[in-house]
Amino acid sequence: MYSKLDNQGNLITGTTVILIVSLVLIVIFIVNSINYMESENIDSIENDNFKYIIEDYKKNLEQIGRQSIAEETEKLYHARSIHDSRKEIKKIMNDKLKDVNEEYNKKYGMDIRSEVVSVESTDSPWKVLFKVRVKADKDLQQFDGILESNSSIEGLKDPLPYAKIPKINHNIQHEGDRIYYFETLSQYLRKNGIDSYNSYLLASAPLTIKKCPYDPYIHHGDGNTMKECLDKGYFHESADGSCYLCRLDGKGVCPHYGMEVFIQTYHFDNNDSVSCSDHVVFHDHYPGKRLLNISVDSLILDDSHAKKYGLI
Repeated sequence: MYSKLDNQGNLITGTTVILIVSLVLIVIFIVNSINYMESENIDSIENDNFKYIIEDYKKNLEQIGRQSIAEETEKLYHARSIHDSRKEIKKIMNDKLKDVNEEYNKKYGMDIRSEVVSVESTDSPWKVLFKVRVKADKDLQQFDGILESNSSIEGLKDPLPYAKIPKINHNIQHEGDRIYYFETLSQYLRKNGIDSYNSYLLASAPLTIKKCPYDPYIHHGDGNTMKECLDKGYFHESADGSCYLCRLDGKGVCPHYGMEVFIQTYHFDNNDSVSCSDHVVFHDHYPGKRLLNISVDSLILDDSHAKKYGLI
């Protein structure tokens, strides 16, 4: 009888011990799981923060790139010449990024090393592509890759007139939102053997890059559209014109998809001279004629341009 009671007691004791041990193991498992999840959440938050900083850095490249282009353009407007705008813009941007990298280190505790790999023309004449190699470290997280950013050139000064006709020793000026050539463009055309060069005495053109909204361009022939386009100083996409970077280098044409703007004439020597699209004036030099049957008589155009803009 006592043997049976002892056996029952041992059974109960053993079962209790097993239950207690199991409960302890379950508690340990739950605590470890909670700690693991908390650790994972912290890692996830830290990783998200790291990604946010990199994305923020990438977003800033657009404005830094635009500022770098603008500074390079200002050289021309201060009587300095440019021979390799892409190389010079890279230098300017690299200097700016050194300051930005220091700011990110102070603000986020992130060590960033950067180098501009390339400054490129794009399929859009209104954008310049920057590629920047970035290496970043924060705690145990790292980034090593190429960040790309497109910077708009809209609103920047047109570099081509001052690249082709430097301000030094020439009476070319800008006031408001226009460039005034006075006699310099006529002299430039004369040196290039152009007949009726005097048609471009007192010629003028828009100062800042503004994308023409009248698209397709053939609608310039509707009503007063062309007059409004000239009054606003709009630029147009052109496979024949040069891109912004090549304009900085003084090229009237280039292999990239570019832009063109009309140079308006005011001295009517006669009705024939070089067609007034800027890439024609500064490079191609093929003839055009004044379109006397339209309200805008400051344009000298060849048939191809006249058709492109719906004027014939």
